[in-house]
Amino acid sequence: MVARAAGEGPALLAQEAAGALAAFGDDPAGLVTACRRLVDRQPTSGPFWWLSARVLAAGDPVDEAWRSADELHADCTPLTLSSQLPEGEVVVVVGWPEQVGAGLHRRGDTEVLVVDALGEGHRLVRRLRAADIDATLVPESGLGAAVSFSTMVLLEATALGPTGFVATPGSHAAAAVAAHLAKPVWVVAGVGRVLPGPLWTALLRRIGDDDPWDAAEEVVPLDLVDRVVRPDGLLAPADALTRTGCPVAPELMREMH
Repeated sequence: MVARAAGEGPALLAQEAAGALAAFGDDPAGLVTACRRLVDRQPTSGPFWWLSARVLAAGDPVDEAWRSADELHADCTPLTLSSQLPEGEVVVVVGWPEQVGAGLHRRGDTEVLVVDALGEGHRLVRRLRAADIDATLVPESGLGAAVSFSTMVLLEATALGPTGFVATPGSHAAAAVAAHLAKPVWVVAGVGRVLPGPLWTALLRRIGDDDPWDAAEEVVPLDLVDRVVRPDGLLAPADALTRTGCPVAPELMREMH
């Protein structure tokens, strides 16, 4: 049920998955199957890969599952974003990014241009306005104009690896326009969202072959990113990649059939 779930943030789903995996403590073969099923059904969720790799490599999978759930629950990345964001910025965000939205909600001095990707932007605008934050809904056709008007682009990764990150459609265009205009691009990547190279490669292999313009998420090249917001601070992309927090589990390299 967790593997098939949709509509919730990746961190919350991964916490629920941790509870499910803890039930396989005495069934190593079942644990491997369960972890493969999670990443096969939710291939773009970094926290699922992170959780599965940690549990599979642990001497005590049950303790590791609950420890991972606690780390996801205690993720302070939105607070880090709020403290690192310069005053008076005009930022572009795409859709309703979970951690970006929480970080901006703590700030009252930021103007936010929300691109209405996947029809989710209006909900974030309402939430920000309720907190007396200056927020404007921008149609997808106005993405380029919004980036031109802004001072920076703030995106969110559901997973991030050596060559790119997974984000809401429209993020690639926003980052590319910002790079062309020499405006900073920050990517927020909380607990469980930065993956080591082999897991990132396995994730890319599992992404569907459907028409990319119809996909619910897209892969954005990492060379368009200036800074990555992590729980422990604002980092250069190369530094962020050294802090994955999970091992490489060979069991996840092979897809289920």
